[in-house]
Amino acid sequence: MPGTKEIRMKIRSVQNTRKITKAMEMVSASKMRRAQERMRAARPYGEKIRTVAAHISHANPEYRHPFLVARDTVKRVGLIVITTDKGLCGALNTNLLRLALGQYKTWQTEGEEIDVCCIGNKGFGFMQRLGANIVSHVVQIGDRPQMERLIGALKVMLDGYTSDRFDRLAIAYTRFINTMKQEPVIEQLLPLSGERLGSPESVWDYIYEPEAKVVLDQVLTRYIETLIYQAVAENMASEQSARMVAMKAASDNAESLIDELTLVYNKNRQANITKELSEIVGGAAAV
Repeated sequence: MPGTKEIRMKIRSVQNTRKITKAMEMVSASKMRRAQERMRAARPYGEKIRTVAAHISHANPEYRHPFLVARDTVKRVGLIVITTDKGLCGALNTNLLRLALGQYKTWQTEGEEIDVCCIGNKGFGFMQRLGANIVSHVVQIGDRPQMERLIGALKVMLDGYTSDRFDRLAIAYTRFINTMKQEPVIEQLLPLSGERLGSPESVWDYIYEPEAKVVLDQVLTRYIETLIYQAVAENMASEQSARMVAMKAASDNAESLIDELTLVYNKNRQANITKELSEIVGGAAAV
């Protein structure tokens, strides 16, 4: 059994760790609320531009934008992986990267080549270790998603699809469901499917200025950028929620460990006192 001093030092160490995890839990709770507000604030814009894109895609049959045309064969796939820059958020990144790795190997088995865009340091490091062909990446994006930080890496992927370097573009991120549940998903971005755009209730007749091609290029590009921005916002909300839950679990475990160590410390101390008293009584009797 360890000595009283070692147990006391262990208790002090766990108490210091609990202070850190408790502080991180409170910080994550504050950041989580702000991240959820940003995520919900972006949804109305995304829904509105989706409606406009759906109307435009159905209202102008004489010009079909490349984003709307499915390829006959798929030889190369682009994958955008969105992860966090920091750890200590439970199994959030592990679950997403496990799902992305499974899909990655499936595409390789089907003979498809994969080009990867990484948003977040954890995914970037994982794809480097995997030996994937990383064509663009963004790291250290902070706690607030900023489109100007993302646009360069995203343009590489969108230009790759437009120039037929990719036949399909997918995105992997963690969807925020609630504080206790986050779901890793892989969704197809391009070509845009009917499920993604939806069917408008009525078809609008547009007048394009200067021409349909220019307008569609702008609107559909902004639509894809909005989808990716929303995915980044969802991933950030998931990150703060997962970190808050993980730090709360760590704080609770530290508290339980402190109670157990305190009990062992008291038993050890009581045993030492009893031993000393026995020695005193035995010495007195001998005298």
